[in-house]
Amino acid sequence: MSRAWQQPLPEMPAPAPERAWRRWPAPPGYETQWRRLAEAALELGVGPDELAQTGLGPIATAREWKPATVALYSKVARYGGLALPRAPTPEPDPVQLDLRALTELRDQDPEHVRAVAWCALALAWPAPVGMFRSLRRDQVHAGSRRLVLRTDDGEWVVPGALTAWHAWESVRERYPALAASPWVLPALRRGPGLDSRIGGRLSNQALQVTFAKHAGRTAHHLRATAPPSRYAAAAELAAAYRELSYDSFRRLALAAGAPPVSARGVVRAARSVARAGRLAG
Repeated sequence: MSRAWQQPLPEMPAPAPERAWRRWPAPPGYETQWRRLAEAALELGVGPDELAQTGLGPIATAREWKPATVALYSKVARYGGLALPRAPTPEPDPVQLDLRALTELRDQDPEHVRAVAWCALALAWPAPVGMFRSLRRDQVHAGSRRLVLRTDDGEWVVPGALTAWHAWESVRERYPALAASPWVLPALRRGPGLDSRIGGRLSNQALQVTFAKHAGRTAHHLRATAPPSRYAAAAELAAAYRELSYDSFRRLALAAGAPPVSARGVVRAARSVARAGRLAG
């Protein structure tokens, strides 16, 4: 953890924002998120001292950040030593949401098929995004009717994902870099990093963005293809998808009865189910 944030002395004005951010070390493991937070703050001419006083509200408004993004960057800021108030990760609303449209194949675009395979696996194996980032192909075994995932934590039977998995494997075979990659969710293009390459391991942030894009495109497809008799329901589902993050998707899958893969999110999912039961009663 970095040093705790302190107000500048009255007779010592705060340095210029750009210089102040350069002097403030990033929290270990969150260098990329810290850099993006600093860039967003500098767009408004806000230094770390002022950010600790005003909070993330002005930046979140300017960037149109969703509540989940605000929660992420408030956590990163606190890890860096800035005394920001804790922003809770928003609960998925509604507690029950039909997620099956995210697992339906619409075309053979690699980005689409990769996202569908991910959602199909996560619907029955709701692992945190970090576990999917490190999931290897040799840990996924396709049987005649279902998939079996074997990790250091145990073995899970994953029904309902076989079609999407075979489709993703078929798409990968058309591209040598993807076919040779050991990762279940490899990069499809080079990123800005020097070590980035096609077939390489994606970052947690890249996977979160990948899911958000898939949910948004699925929302557009639902609205564009719904018959008149189903348009209102499709529009409501599409609106929920546009606000959906992978963390919310995972908690919804857990609340729907999927077996927990790790302790993260299980308590929150249980609270969501209990709250829904109280409201129904």
